[in-house]
Amino acid sequence: MYYLYILYSPSTGKFYVGSTSDIVKRISYHNTGRSPYTKGKNPWYLVYSEEYETRNEACIREREIKKWKSSKRIIKEFNININNIGSSGPVKTG
Repeated sequence: MYYLYILYSPSTGKFYVGSTSDIVKRISYHNTGRSPYTKGKNPWYLVYSEEYETRNEACIREREIKKWKSSKRIIKEFNININNIGSSGPVKTG
């Protein structure tokens, strides 16, 4: 399985959209500073994910969301409440 995922950094107020076959490992990658974009903007919390059968499907969805270029649209489309993110620790996955 492949995943489209959206992370949020309360310290910067930014979202990160990506795709992966191992969502837990990928979040760890972002939170340990190994991704150029997310480095130094920790912590990142998983706020949304979708599951796909193929990598291509997940990548298509990732590109679609990245074209929005709007945090407000991400919040509205996926009903994300950013006010509580980080207040009770990282969002659990799996």
